[in-house]
Amino acid sequence: EVQLVESGGDLVQPGGSLRLSCAASGFTFGAYSMSWVRQAPGKGLEWVSSINGGGVTSYADSVKGRFTISRDNAKNTLYLQMNSLKPEDSAVYYCSRLGSSWTDYQYWGQGTQVTVSS
Repeated sequence: EVQLVESGGDLVQPGGSLRLSCAASGFTFGAYSMSWVRQAPGKGLEWVSSINGGGVTSYADSVKGRFTISRDNAKNTLYLQMNSLKPEDSAVYYCSRLGSSWTDYQYWGQGTQVTVSS
């Protein structure tokens, strides 16, 4: 059974940093591309970043230069390092396992809440 469990969300002040983690199980983690997607209150899903099994990355313009996606295939864990956080980064952050394309979201975690506020 595929499981994705996010953690690391918190309340942080503007300009602060957080690192999110997504622990994966039930599949060969290194063989799949993974993504972070977020949803702010009252808004739709917004793609944040993706990484393939070899470490090639892609970012939304809104987070480029501030967020870094990474993975540890030995630990079956996906990460999102978030720096210079802004109030508009407040959202529930989900990790997702991708399928045949970088928009083929096959499985989702339960999400972790990030709130950026003073």
